[in-house]
Amino acid sequence: MNHSAPRPRRPAPPAGWRRRAARLPVRLFRIGLGPLFGGRLLLLVHTGRLTGAARTAVLEVVEHTASPCSWTVASGYGPEAQWYRNLGHTPRATVQSGRGFHAVTARFLPAEDGGRIMARYAEARPRTAARLCAYLGLGADGTPEGYREAGRLIPFVRLECDPACHRPRGRGRASGG
Repeated sequence: MNHSAPRPRRPAPPAGWRRRAARLPVRLFRIGLGPLFGGRLLLLVHTGRLTGAARTAVLEVVEHTASPCSWTVASGYGPEAQWYRNLGHTPRATVQSGRGFHAVTARFLPAEDGGRIMARYAEARPRTAARLCAYLGLGADGTPEGYREAGRLIPFVRLECDPACHRPRGRGRASGG
């Protein structure tokens, strides 16, 4: 990694009407319209590190695997994003994807993994990757190596399903006394 490269200038989180607009997907998930996002977004329900209260954030899914079930997300606002800091304190959370809810544990990925993830993301979604890098002040030049370098500067988190979340269910109610 080039340690002489300038750190990204992270944009300030939205405030005022922009914050309300950015929080609109939370309301859509809550009223059951999560499938509208086609798996591109998820609702993260996590625990506030200071209050212990439930907090929510809608995040873009960078990668998803069905087996084992996991979602990879990026912190565009860097390691100071509240959801990111909260997961660092309490890594257990819940993800709503579409209409499904999943118990997950957060795993913070090393910079090298972030570089590979960003290069794959840029290959799959080149325009979105270019806009993201420009918004974050990362000088990705459109090459795979440029996106790898940018991805090393973006904190990535893998939200891994609790194995019990996808355990096969029995056909009927267990008989008991």
